[in-house]
Amino acid sequence: MKEYDEKKKTTDELNHEIKAATDVADYIEENRESFITTELSAHLNALLSQKKLKIADVIRGSLLGRSYVYQIFAGSKKPSRDKLIALAFGLRLSEEETQKMLRLSGNRELYVRDERDALLLFSIQRKKDIMETDELLIDHGFPVLDTGRE
Repeated sequence: MKEYDEKKKTTDELNHEIKAATDVADYIEENRESFITTELSAHLNALLSQKKLKIADVIRGSLLGRSYVYQIFAGSKKPSRDKLIALAFGLRLSEEETQKMLRLSGNRELYVRDERDALLLFSIQRKKDIMETDELLIDHGFPVLDTGRE
């Protein structure tokens, strides 16, 4: 694994190279090993194992439906950004882990200049649970995280 990681270039290096590239196909071929290739479901399952959690813990902590969570972890459902953020609470992810999960899913990261995102970041950084976070969102006039519940 370490050998593979050493082959990966930093984001800054890739950004510099793509700006200088004259042929995108050559750029892609030369940098294939540096691209993110992890499937979201594989990443989520790895987090579950790493954190020694059960899917039942994630369901309770995220307030998402049982079958929906199982489908996300199986890779048969592509969750919305809000549902992924709810999963972050269920998985007890750090800010960095949450941002990585959002990137891997193709969603935009939480952005501190977006007021609702700032409230979410505040909650994640302080290890608040999803109910406390929803209360914070309501207190500031924002909709709660869309978990599919009424």
